[in-house]
Amino acid sequence: MLSNLFGGITPAQFLAEYWQKKPLCVRQALPGFTGLATREEIFELACDPDVESRLVHYRTNAPETSTVEHGPQKRSQLRGKREPWTVLVQGLNLWIPAADALLHQFDFIPQARLDDLMVSYAVDGGGVGPHFDNYDVFLLQGIGKRRWQIADQQDHTLVEGAPLRLLRDFSAVHDWVLEPGDLLYLPPHWAHYGIALGECTTYSVGFKSPTAQELAYGFLDWLAEHLDLQGMYADPDLKRQDNSAEVSPAMIDQVARMLDGIRWTRTDIAAFLGGYLTEPKPSVFFDPPDEPLERAAFVHALKARGGKLDARTLLLWSEEAGFHINGEPFAVAAEDRETLAALAHRRRIDAGQKLSPGLIDLLHAWHKDGFLHVTDGKAGF
Repeated sequence: MLSNLFGGITPAQFLAEYWQKKPLCVRQALPGFTGLATREEIFELACDPDVESRLVHYRTNAPETSTVEHGPQKRSQLRGKREPWTVLVQGLNLWIPAADALLHQFDFIPQARLDDLMVSYAVDGGGVGPHFDNYDVFLLQGIGKRRWQIADQQDHTLVEGAPLRLLRDFSAVHDWVLEPGDLLYLPPHWAHYGIALGECTTYSVGFKSPTAQELAYGFLDWLAEHLDLQGMYADPDLKRQDNSAEVSPAMIDQVARMLDGIRWTRTDIAAFLGGYLTEPKPSVFFDPPDEPLERAAFVHALKARGGKLDARTLLLWSEEAGFHINGEPFAVAAEDRETLAALAHRRRIDAGQKLSPGLIDLLHAWHKDGFLHVTDGKAGF
């Protein structure tokens, strides 16, 4: 954790006083920070069909006519000067090692909540309009300046017909201009409006905040896959009904008794969450090495240089359900649990670290799947 990220406030103080409670603006949270990607690199990613991106033209005087174009973008669209625009690239941490390193500077928030790092590039006057998010966000200024107006308003009425969730009425209570290295934290539902003052980039760290409905759907799908109810409907004592179209009380009672067999425990919920929270997004694919190292060579390289999880890899654990990686559970020996828990937290294995043969086999399998790589020596953030 970078000690200056909150201007001298410790992570514990931040969580107690600000997290999901009130905004925080920190000047020079990262002194000298001007971003992680050049304009050309951002444009190249926006034009890549494997990268999630959006091109937004927000029209202040007619917000309902604003436009959003989902990627891949066309290079010619990223040169317009007739009206302000901004391009947003999701999952920058999946493509740039330094972005992944920056994202994990926020690991004082559990990784189960951490989502991704987005970058927005805007020309003068560009932005996405006044809106609110249902999740926490950290906004770190790269190059240039951006003016942020924010409000804790209860009126969340949206502009009808707009392709974005734009607020119809917005009344700011705070107004800041962020310069390179400045940081702004916003809790959920705080309305905000960012306007580029000249060319600028902003890096946004977002968090997973599934709704109760989303969790219910996900859990019921998981439960359906793991149910093992016995028996089948039977009615040996069936009596003739006056009306054959009636669904009888006896049938309803019997089916109710059968469905009473649906039960779940805290361990079931933990197992569901392990898979749900580590399931890669639909747009995420792993790239296994063209020539994976044989086990002996892998062991030698791992001892010499160490290893690291791929930026796409999601590895979480709980006392109740053990370990999950990229949506799948796996079992480990009791002697390896502490080492794997440390790997999940630090996302790396140090050179020369002592590993059991069984754990080496597991890590080697992850290497062949593209989940883990031998360290290449390149610097992160």
